[in-house]
Amino acid sequence: MLQHHSTLDLSFQALSDPTRRAMVERLSRGPASVSELAEPFPMSMSAVVQHLRVLEASGLVVSEKVGRVRTCRVEAPALDAAERWLNDRRRSAEASLDRLGDFLEASKLATEPNE
Repeated sequence: MLQHHSTLDLSFQALSDPTRRAMVERLSRGPASVSELAEPFPMSMSAVVQHLRVLEASGLVVSEKVGRVRTCRVEAPALDAAERWLNDRRRSAEASLDRLGDFLEASKLATEPNE
């Protein structure tokens, strides 16, 4: 269980940065070279590589080098784990709101005068 949370912590930490989220969004459309990923960002290649290291350390992105080109791609299972965690929280919150709605409706009916 601790390992599971540690992986999620790394994923959410990596996704907390808008540049890294943009990189993951781009990679969700297909693999890209580091140069292609760097293109839209006004930062040095060194800074881009640092962002990619964080994404790789979290397990969200994997890369491979062929010749002089390093190509990155999204690691879908890592995204799936984060999505499952978020969906579990959403279901829990929705269930609580449903129970509150039922309670308020029952309270309203109980306080209305009988006709």
